Amino acid sequence: MKTLYLDCFSGISGDMFLGLLIDLGLDPALLEQELNKLQLPGWQLQIDREQRQGIEGCRVRVLCDEQKQHRHWSDIDKILADCSLSLNIKQRARRIFLRLGQAEAKVHGMALEEVHFHEVGATDAIIDLVGAAIGLELLGVEQLICSPLPLSRGMSHCAHGALPLPAPAVFELLQGAPIIDSGIDKELVTPSGAAIACEANEFGGLPAMQIAASGYGVGGWQLEDRPNLLRGLLGRTAGSGLLRDQVMVLETHIDDGNPEWLGALQEDLLDAGALDVAFSPVQMKKNRPATCLTVVAAQNDVQRLAQLILIGCSASGVRSYPVERYKLERREFEVETEIGPAVAKLFFDKGTLLRIAPEYENCRRLAKSSGLPLPEVYRLVEITVRNKLSS
Repeated sequence: MKTLYLDCFSGISGDMFLGLLIDLGLDPALLEQELNKLQLPGWQLQIDREQRQGIEGCRVRVLCDEQKQHRHWSDIDKILADCSLSLNIKQRARRIFLRLGQAEAKVHGMALEEVHFHEVGATDAIIDLVGAAIGLELLGVEQLICSPLPLSRGMSHCAHGALPLPAPAVFELLQGAPIIDSGIDKELVTPSGAAIACEANEFGGLPAMQIAASGYGVGGWQLEDRPNLLRGLLGRTAGSGLLRDQVMVLETHIDDGNPEWLGALQEDLLDAGALDVAFSPVQMKKNRPATCLTVVAAQNDVQRLAQLILIGCSASGVRSYPVERYKLERREFEVETEIGPAVAKLFFDKGTLLRIAPEYENCRRLAKSSGLPLPEVYRLVEITVRNKLSS
């Protein structure tokens, strides 16, 4: 499995990560070609070779014509939704910004739709973060592993005024991730860097791998105790081919709930970002038949989803606990069929395609527009994908 290991001995930021990807072999011209699909005017990449304490790497700066422009999360999400980037890249970029938006919403006590990005809403930050999604896709990275992150102490100054280091949004983003004290009063892990690190399939030490390339992304600090660099190792790891991450499970038993409420609650939880929602029958005290609600969620969404559960049904408490999740490598695949564009999920083990799963909502729309039965649309999409992959 093609793996990128991030050695964050000096932290991580969006520009450092982009510099690392270029140092590992990402073609800058191809990167710019993809970034132009955002239709954001007035920017260009400045790419230089620089050294930090005698080690050379790639420094990337985004030069913009505009003054710092502030955008709402919804503005950025619409830019990404409407652009012509591939589905995989768009989904990853939107996931990164959603993560940032949820963290900022929590810190400032507001709804996600009201979140107003300052530093990460400017064009340079958008280019950094979307560039990260593009670079991972173009380099063919199948697994991202990140070392523990060194956090700073002290104060920083931004659009909100003086804020403690690390920025409050960084703590929200890194819930469940391993951190260490850097002992430095410079911002080593930025919100954009933390959001990228959260894309990691796992945090931990260097895995057993065959190294194909190593590289360095250069940061803007001149530090006394360490070079301000993000080191990355690109190579292949052996094993089952299964990806691993950590998710949270929320559970509650409901013995006096209106079934109509539960149906609505399931929809609300999924709309709010739950990874999965399930109901199962259980037997409670006094022989009462009841329903067990089980929700799988990302760490950052636990409190918000627990509140939805408590206000959306008759439960008076919710249990939560972390679990490790093993999963197959999954890729989105777009294909043009005779009845319209379709999307399917491809599942792999050790690089071998195991199965093709047409995307339900997409197939349902095609069935309605074409008049074909849904099972026939599923078969058509799967056959078209197989033919496309073998051609």
